[in-house]
Amino acid sequence: MAIIANDYKKLKILSQDCKWYQVCPMKFFFEKGKLDKKWIENYCKGNWQDCVRFYKEENGIYHPDNMLPNGEIDKSLS
Repeated sequence: MAIIANDYKKLKILSQDCKWYQVCPMKFFFEKGKLDKKWIENYCKGNWQDCVRFYKEENGIYHPDNMLPNGEIDKSLS
C-alpha cells in the first residue's frame, strides 16, 4: 500500500506546475531565450520538489536570481 501512496504522491507532483513558477526568474529567463527548456520541463513543470530554488523559497532562504534549479549559479544569466 505504501508503494501506491508514494506513486500517487509523485503523480500529483508531476501533474502540477511549481507554485512559484509565475514569479520565478527561471520563467523570465526561459521566455527571453536565455534558459534551455529542459530546466522548465524537469523542474518547474516536472519534479519541482527536487528544485533547490523551490526549497529555498519555501524556507525563506536567500538565493540569487541566476541560481539554477539544481543549485548551480549560471553567471550568463546575470
